[in-house]
Amino acid sequence: MSLAVAAPARHPLAGRVGLVAAVVVVLGEMIWLVAGLPGAALVSDLGAMAVSSWAAVLCVGAARRHPHALRRFWSLLAATMMLAALGRTVWTIERLGGIGLPHTPLVGGLFTAGIVTGTAALLCSRAGPRSLIGQARTLLDGVIVGLALIPIGWLLVFRDVADADLADPLRTFGLLYPMFDLMQLTILVAVAGPGRPMWRSLTVIGAGLAIRAGADTVYVSLVAHGSYAPGHPVDVCWPLSYLLVGLATRYPPPACGDGEEDVESPLPPWWRVALPYLPVGGAIVAVMLSRRPTGQTPHLVFVGMMALLGVLALRQGLAANENLRLVGRLRRLAYSDQLTGLPNRLTFIRRLRRALRAGGPVAVVLLDLDGFKQVNDRFGHAAGDRLLSTTAERMRDAVGPDGMIARLGGDEFAVLVAGDRPVSPERLAVRLLAALEPLPGEEDLGVHPSASIGIAEYGPQHTSHTDLLRDADIAMYAAKASGKSAYRTCTAELRESAVGRAELIADLRRAVDEGQLLMEFQPIVDLATGTVRSAEALVRWRHPRLGVLTPARFLPLAEETGLILGIDRWVIHEACRAAATWREHAPEVTVAVNIAAAHLCRPDLIATVTGAMGAAGLPPRALTLELTESALIEGSEAVLDRLAQLRDLGVRIAIDDFGTGYSSLSYLHRIPATELKIDRSFVSRLDAGDARAYATVEMVNRLAGAFDLAVVAEGVETGAQHAAVTAIGCRQGQGWRYGRPTALSDLLPTLVPVDAAR
Repeated sequence: MSLAVAAPARHPLAGRVGLVAAVVVVLGEMIWLVAGLPGAALVSDLGAMAVSSWAAVLCVGAARRHPHALRRFWSLLAATMMLAALGRTVWTIERLGGIGLPHTPLVGGLFTAGIVTGTAALLCSRAGPRSLIGQARTLLDGVIVGLALIPIGWLLVFRDVADADLADPLRTFGLLYPMFDLMQLTILVAVAGPGRPMWRSLTVIGAGLAIRAGADTVYVSLVAHGSYAPGHPVDVCWPLSYLLVGLATRYPPPACGDGEEDVESPLPPWWRVALPYLPVGGAIVAVMLSRRPTGQTPHLVFVGMMALLGVLALRQGLAANENLRLVGRLRRLAYSDQLTGLPNRLTFIRRLRRALRAGGPVAVVLLDLDGFKQVNDRFGHAAGDRLLSTTAERMRDAVGPDGMIARLGGDEFAVLVAGDRPVSPERLAVRLLAALEPLPGEEDLGVHPSASIGIAEYGPQHTSHTDLLRDADIAMYAAKASGKSAYRTCTAELRESAVGRAELIADLRRAVDEGQLLMEFQPIVDLATGTVRSAEALVRWRHPRLGVLTPARFLPLAEETGLILGIDRWVIHEACRAAATWREHAPEVTVAVNIAAAHLCRPDLIATVTGAMGAAGLPPRALTLELTESALIEGSEAVLDRLAQLRDLGVRIAIDDFGTGYSSLSYLHRIPATELKIDRSFVSRLDAGDARAYATVEMVNRLAGAFDLAVVAEGVETGAQHAAVTAIGCRQGQGWRYGRPTALSDLLPTLVPVDAAR
């Protein structure tokens, strides 16, 4: 239950009247005692009894009014106030019976019981430690501070007091009340804790404890020197401390959550850790200074120091036990996965290295869940965490004693198979795939795991565990590429392919900066006249070691790694500059540039295109952006808006490879295209007289006419294909029939009409 009250709770009128009466009693007693009026001792006793009884009643009311978590605190505090009232009553009766200062067993027992209940109340407060060990540790901290006060108090107060004056045990015990007060203050500081808002009630109670500690210290000093008499002005401090306890009941309970901390608890400050030990240094100095000329240590100081050493030893024992528990927890955090309970990457690597040092066969089975991101996106991360936990449990059962399974991170798991293997890694992979098959009902829910698995066995080709993990990763990605929910074993061919791919990616990162890219242009002709009307800009890579590479060799890698954006920008700028040079010879020609799907999602696409045209002095109508059908369909409304803005500027938009994607008519209404490019897979079948291919090309041509779109037939390589697309009515053609991709300098002579019948 969460309670967050910003203002003090409203009390009935009787409560306010009681508070005013208590204040009047304390003020009246103060005036009476300071003025030294007759009957000061009785006034002092009656005032203390009245205010402590009033505070006990208020604490009982607070226990009923506050939430369950605070009832024990207020109940114990009510018992403390009741014991204080009862103890003062017995004190008064015995004093009136003729005992000057009644330090009797009954009075001492009542006051000591009040100290016990008050200390228990502080330990049971909302901010107090939850565990018994934590409560014991806090209590011992307070006892250490209190015991350290004994030699200090002896040095400052009792040094000139004769031993005979301290021979009475009950009288001596009464002189230890400041020690108990300091102990309780230490506990209050400890339970208040750093990093959390201080509850006002604890602040007020702490002020009352401080006043009582000061009063007890003055009382002890006066009694030790024989100058105290009942009714002394210091007596008003005790009812004042009770008044503050009653006032503390007026504040609302502290805000709390549902039993869990909303934020991580901060580390305590250094002084909080050193708090119980700081007075010990003063106690040691006090012991040395309190030694008598004969070399003897006063009996009280000796007993106090022995008790202090015992408590320190017990406190250090608790600290050592806590350190051991903390070390165990840190080991669990360091070597296990907190979500699944499996060993983590660190543990797996350590076990793998140990297995390699021991010799014998070692294999790694690496698993990566298929489609796990979609589960997080669709159902949320909580569902993803549950899926990981259940999947880990299934895989743990499937592996059994035949290997050690660990979670390496995210949705990636690994199994270490070492030593005498009852089953082969391949057999283990089959068992894992079977364990991850959806159970009845999971397919309907849409949340069921599958995995791609890679296997690598340690051999002469490996120099360390990193090589083995790399090969398992290579095999795992090969399994994903082969259709997922499968396993592959790493071979020399897979390894060489992956290494070559990684080297090619590394070289590709330097290609743009080092000027290794070059442009070639393939002409697009007017089929009716044979005139070159346009050209498509095609990028090539002049690799320093492999020679000139076609786009199919490196553009897929560029798209996977994000390098396609830099290549696209370079191509757009180079194509615009080339087209501007070309238009000096033929002002009406245009250039077409392919745009990657990743570039469509970039908000700076328009700025990139307009900047390139502006730098080259190319008019927008001379540029055509070619985009694949799938990239356009998968694009968001923002992508379509950008394309519409470019078309409004005059830039032409072409749908490349039309017919191979979704080919939905509804998308033709939405996409701001100006032309369609019929895919070469349809044009190539026109040679064989394929009626379906002919009908498809004819249908696309008519569809384009209905949408007022220009048509370009791609892949025209033979005269028969040229004749067919011309007969169908396609206006433009592109392919080896009209020219292969070539440099701009070689393309310029083709600006004259081409013999289309050739």
